Amino acid sequence: MIRLARVGARKQPYYRIVVIEKERARNGRSIEVVGTYNPRTNPATVNLKHERVAHWRSVGAQLSPTVAKLVAKNPAPVPVVEQSADSAAA
Repeated sequence: MIRLARVGARKQPYYRIVVIEKERARNGRSIEVVGTYNPRTNPATVNLKHERVAHWRSVGAQLSPTVAKLVAKNPAPVPVVEQSADSAAA
């Protein structure tokens, strides 16, 4: 499962987006950290490794409802393909 693991001090939440077995504790040993979420900034900061999230989803990992919202609001950037001078002239 891909879900949030809370780190950070009391009343100063900061979250890691982790791949972890569903039965493990919230902050238990995770398989991989695939991003971070900081709700204290304005607007909230989300850093995701989109290719790793896609990999884990392809092998059956489910997203928690909160992580699903974060992924939906922060889609993977679309790579821009620049045209060479030869194809632009044609």
